[in-house]
Amino acid sequence: MTENPQTPPPSEPPASGPSAPAKPSAPGQARRKLIDATTWKFILVGIVNTIVGTTVMFLAYNWLGFGYWVSSALNYIIGSIVSFVLNKYFTFQNKERSLRQVWLFIVNIAACYLLAYGLAKPLVYALTSELSVKVADNLSMGLGMILFVALNYAGQRFVVFASKTDAAQK
Repeated sequence: MTENPQTPPPSEPPASGPSAPAKPSAPGQARRKLIDATTWKFILVGIVNTIVGTTVMFLAYNWLGFGYWVSSALNYIIGSIVSFVLNKYFTFQNKERSLRQVWLFIVNIAACYLLAYGLAKPLVYALTSELSVKVADNLSMGLGMILFVALNYAGQRFVVFASKTDAAQK
């Protein structure tokens, strides 16, 4: 008896259990998980915060004569209050009531602020040594805002307002 060359050989059943090879994820699956409706809500809240905070920051720096750190800090103090309320209830629909969550939010905002603005100013000064201090500080504040948004989203989504299912998946 000869085998038919057109028939594939019998295969073993697929392995299952903990020793089974992991199934490859579909391309873009991780990106879809990170960019979803929550991301768009966060961006919408961010637009509100940006309008309010940026107005406060640049008015404080350019019209009231406050320094770089005070002006940018005012942006995040005022914007953070709005951000906490809107992101907690609207973006992440988090009903948890805990002082721990408030402290996590404050630590997240402070860490993101210090990191973003602490990196932005020396970077802009290193790249733009010929600009006036006022122009360089304004550019630094703009770059600091961009860095802050990315860091803050990650902190709020995956730490501060992480759902119990998100925490279980870590």
